[in-house]
Amino acid sequence: MFVDRLLATLVRLRYATTHDVLACWFGVERSTIARAIAEVRPLLAERGCTVSQGVRLRILAEVIDHLGASGNTGIIGGTEIRVRRPAAGRKDRDQFISGKNKQNAVKAMVVTDGDGRMLFCSPTRPGSCADITHARQFGLVTLLADGPTAEILADAGYQGLGAQVITPLHRKVKKKAGVSARHTPRGGSGAGAASPT
Repeated sequence: MFVDRLLATLVRLRYATTHDVLACWFGVERSTIARAIAEVRPLLAERGCTVSQGVRLRILAEVIDHLGASGNTGIIGGTEIRVRRPAAGRKDRDQFISGKNKQNAVKAMVVTDGDGRMLFCSPTRPGSCADITHARQFGLVTLLADGPTAEILADAGYQGLGAQVITPLHRKVKKKAGVSARHTPRGGSGAGAASPT
């Protein structure tokens, strides 16, 4: 039944439930679940995401246009999903190893609005792909440079993406600022320094 295939796909996407668990839950073979998800995911991607009456977002360019036109703040982040290790002999086998989590994974880039509602989820890339590289591959730099002004919040993995992307200070900058503040000489020109008489 299509409803079961849709439900299995939504559970997989929302909770990263394994195919084995879904197969047990629906009482079918693992291959049936894999085939159902492969068929339903493209249908969901074509439908896009409805954000308001008559506004449906399907691609990243539409998401950036929507954020710029509405004045809403966007939030961008990368998420990793653990996967089985690719078969021995596969040329790109090592690319699936995430340097951050030290496990085999695929990575997706997700854009939400300020309320956490998902507006866009990219196709996956191997886990070794850096967040900023992933964003560049999907043309986010060009969209932000050529499109409307849209404020986007991101973590430190997106530093250097563009002026519209707000990220935390780099650790080195924080460290330098902290060191200079801590090592002000006691008799120096700080606010607490005693004036000579």
